[in-house]
Amino acid sequence: MYSAPTDTPTRPPGARAALTAAALCVPSLLLLLLVALEWRPLLSLDGDIARTTHRWAVDESAITRVSRVLTDWVWDPWTMRALCAVAVIWLALRGAWWLALWLTGTCAVGSALQQGLKAAVDRPRPVWPDPVDSAHYAAFPSGHAMTAVVVCGLLLWVLHLHGVRPAVWRTCLTLAVVSVVGVGATRIWLGVHWPSDVVGGSLLGALMVALAIATYAYWPGRRHGTNPS
Repeated sequence: MYSAPTDTPTRPPGARAALTAAALCVPSLLLLLLVALEWRPLLSLDGDIARTTHRWAVDESAITRVSRVLTDWVWDPWTMRALCAVAVIWLALRGAWWLALWLTGTCAVGSALQQGLKAAVDRPRPVWPDPVDSAHYAAFPSGHAMTAVVVCGLLLWVLHLHGVRPAVWRTCLTLAVVSVVGVGATRIWLGVHWPSDVVGGSLLGALMVALAIATYAYWPGRRHGTNPS
């Protein structure tokens, strides 16, 4: 039966996670404000980068095909949510009910925040005469980027709580970093997001993870994650 993890000296305290969340609030809210106000220097920088990467995507068709497979299947938000669902089921089967609920709740709140911000900001996506891919709904923040950061960050935290072997931790950390960087790069490369959409999604995702870890650290139910049987 699963045994709820105990506090160890190496676990980041809730205060550290809260401070991290506070620090992430500043750039997240600033970027959100600049996008909502359509700050011209930001729009100009977004346009310059997007036009360059789109030109590359048109010229390098092989890389573009690989990028579409990665973004549509490997790093698609539903793939990430499915991975999270597997972790939730695994935790529940082992009796870690509070941790499973925490993981589920955080992912749900992250998805709701992402959709709410998209509707509120309502930023148009890039439009090209020769598109290499298509996407729907508003651009900011990038749902792919935000979902990848939230899911990867939460799953890494779960692994940390379980004290996995160093080799396993390094492998999972590497996969998480590659996924977060890769999904952002493919969205820009395929011309379906402005660079600031990806940066904003990543910042908001990291903010969600930090807030979730701070909440978990002070959540009384975390010490009662096992079944009474």
